[in-house]
Amino acid sequence: MRRPRPSLDLDELEFGSGDVCQLAQVTLRQLQWWDERKVISPWQEGHRRVYHVSDVIGMMVIGELRRKGFSLQKLRGMVRSLRRKIDGRLGELLSGKSDLYVLTDGKVAFLEDQPDRIIAILKDSRKPLSLVSVGEQARRLAEFQESAPASKRERQASAQMKLF
Repeated sequence: MRRPRPSLDLDELEFGSGDVCQLAQVTLRQLQWWDERKVISPWQEGHRRVYHVSDVIGMMVIGELRRKGFSLQKLRGMVRSLRRKIDGRLGELLSGKSDLYVLTDGKVAFLEDQPDRIIAILKDSRKPLSLVSVGEQARRLAEFQESAPASKRERQASAQMKLF
């Protein structure tokens, strides 16, 4: 049984490039490349790139699919619709109330939460499909967010001490 997570204010969730790299297990250069190719683009706060929670989950899913051998070119077409669908379910994903999966062949993506539908899609597919748990990515992000404020404060305090 999944344990419920404390409610997080979705409007306050934002992540810097370093956080996104750590969560999605990608390099800063990959993030920059994805931004240049308009796969997922952050907004700017001065010189800092800032990512919304649905962007981060999308990047985590893309990172998983890239590690499974899909090209970024194949994935780019499905990213927008995937992010819109994830955006609509962020609350339940981050609270741990939903198990959501992406099944894709690199061109078409299915977003499902019903095990019987997942099995039907896998059975009916004529092409091999890869599966990524969006719910698991969201849980990792929520756990990171819960533990991050203390470590960020420590880094800021350490940086301020170095100034003196």
